[in-house]
Amino acid sequence: MTLRRHLSGYAVIGLLQWLVEYGLMLALSEWVMPVEPANVIGRLCGAVLGFWLNGKLTFAADDTHVGRHAAMRFLVMWIALTVLNTWIVAHLDDAFGLRMAQLLKPGADLLSGGIGFLLSRHWVYNKY
Repeated sequence: MTLRRHLSGYAVIGLLQWLVEYGLMLALSEWVMPVEPANVIGRLCGAVLGFWLNGKLTFAADDTHVGRHAAMRFLVMWIALTVLNTWIVAHLDDAFGLRMAQLLKPGADLLSGGIGFLLSRHWVYNKY
């Protein structure tokens, strides 16, 4: 598989995943709960969608697999990236307030998404 194909597939699915994640975080943090749990819930919903679509479409090849091992590796990656992303969003909220945290969250998402791409391509979906 080419890097270009992986990047383009990951970007398209990532955009859909991000819309789900960001939309939930905005709605929940605006009306229901603090930004930290809203961010985690949004990330969880987006992650389930992204794991399946990226495994079945973006990184699908003879040497990849979407199964229990991939799901466990994805869970480890997701937890680490969610901790990083939520830490960034929480610090933005503390430093600049909720509106700026909501506005600047896409920067944290780009950082965690870039790291997620590298880990997904080379570790998460690897069959071996």
